[in-house]
Amino acid sequence: MSKIKPWQEHTKGRAPKGARERRRVLIFCEDSKSSRYYLESFPIDNERFEVSVLGTGMNTCSLVEEAIRRVGQALKNGIRFSEVWCVFDRDSFPLENYDRAFQLARGSGIKTAWANEAFELWYLLHFCYLDTGLSRADYKKKLTTFGLEYDKADKDIYGKVLPHQETAIRNARRLERQWNESAKRFPERENPSTSVHKLVERLNELAEVRREEQALKGAEKRRETD
Repeated sequence: MSKIKPWQEHTKGRAPKGARERRRVLIFCEDSKSSRYYLESFPIDNERFEVSVLGTGMNTCSLVEEAIRRVGQALKNGIRFSEVWCVFDRDSFPLENYDRAFQLARGSGIKTAWANEAFELWYLLHFCYLDTGLSRADYKKKLTTFGLEYDKADKDIYGKVLPHQETAIRNARRLERQWNESAKRFPERENPSTSVHKLVERLNELAEVRREEQALKGAEKRRETD
């Protein structure tokens, strides 16, 4: 059994008896706009979870190395994280750099949400299933055919694609199964492929806690007024 990493433990110190501990989730994004704007838009229960999304402008290896460095600094200040994620894509970076990023993440207990060739693949899966490789430049053209005028700096991208999120998750799982069932040993190398849906599902879980509590509070208020 692998040893638990320091940032996977509970926050330093225990919460007062009867109080719930606020868990910290840290997400490092390769780009400073598109994926960051999207991921920080999830309606998280901020009373129970602290989700920080950082846009670094770094790529593959340097992104994971920066995540390890910052987490180490936080630990020195007594700050621990229940989960740490790195979000990056294949793009045109050398394959050895891309592979090294996965090795570093696995060795440090960091989860990865990757896309090959670009993060925009995740947006495209909201509208169609895709198992044919595209270049980075082709994603924007393809998204336009589905009526989405894509802009990396669009802060409302989460809301625009949200109605199709379940479709995207199904398509991503289907694509994942395809590579898992093939003879390929490293699905993350294949174009197209992605694991972004796993981070999305996790953020949805954290958001669901909030929705459930709001529903309970609403039910309690209705009982009080009856």
